Amino acid sequence: MEALAALAGARCPSALVSSSARCASSSRGEQSAAAASSSSIAFHNGLRAVNNDRLHKQGLTLSFHEKVQNSLKTRGDKSGACRAQVTMMPIGTPKVPYRTPQEGGWQWVDIWNVLYRERIIFIGQYIDEEFGNQILATMLYLDSIDNTKPMYLYLNSPGGDMTPCMAIYDTMDSIKSEVGTLALGYAYNNAGLLLSAGAKGLRVAMPMTRIALQSPSGAARGTADDIQNEAKELSRVRNYVFNQVSKKTGQPIEKVMKDLSRIKRFSSQEALEYGLIDRIVRPRRIKADANSKQRSGVGLG
Repeated sequence: MEALAALAGARCPSALVSSSARCASSSRGEQSAAAASSSSIAFHNGLRAVNNDRLHKQGLTLSFHEKVQNSLKTRGDKSGACRAQVTMMPIGTPKVPYRTPQEGGWQWVDIWNVLYRERIIFIGQYIDEEFGNQILATMLYLDSIDNTKPMYLYLNSPGGDMTPCMAIYDTMDSIKSEVGTLALGYAYNNAGLLLSAGAKGLRVAMPMTRIALQSPSGAARGTADDIQNEAKELSRVRNYVFNQVSKKTGQPIEKVMKDLSRIKRFSSQEALEYGLIDRIVRPRRIKADANSKQRSGVGLG
């Protein structure tokens, strides 16, 4: 074998030189990569130390968030051992740290469940039968577990079908719990009707909220008798809505019928003057500058 290797080297000495060069080059590349990795780690460690030192110099305290994060990262069992937990924020429905009174520890809960536990029902879409049933079930459940505390409907909706919206409206009037309403963004048509259905003193809107009311409308197909019956039912619902708006706002029924013959739009201030809401939520700087006459209908307190 040694003779064959020597013979091969004699026949092609450049091959041996090239092989040795490749080995040396590979060794130098590995050393360079290791050095680069070490320098990168040292750089990041130094950067982390600088950031930590900067936080300490500024006197920033993260004790609350650190406690929450530590509680979420480790969860003790009966033996006292702790097990690491995955704490990555999911993509999709936002999750927030929430501590239940029974468990005492922090856990990630989706934002909608947190609102439900705080007796807040967020209506941020068109109200159809399925969504309306979810709202009804939530209201009835919250009223059954504690009817001494108010619940709140947060409205940012274009309205909805007449039947589920009227079911929500009647439920708001029938349950023992007070129901407050807060309009964010816009509350059109039946959503505006639900806004006016809140308990007196608990009907609130944001400064730039858009509100609209309109007479109920519908369409019918079939025989002449079917269309006539549908028209009678629509007239009955329309009269009921007009009477309820008059009752909730204090406006004469004749004025309500005239105003709602076409779509009636309100700004927050106009809705306050009309009687649809009781207060407008304003920034603190505006409330601080307001005089005693302007303080009526301002803020939550």
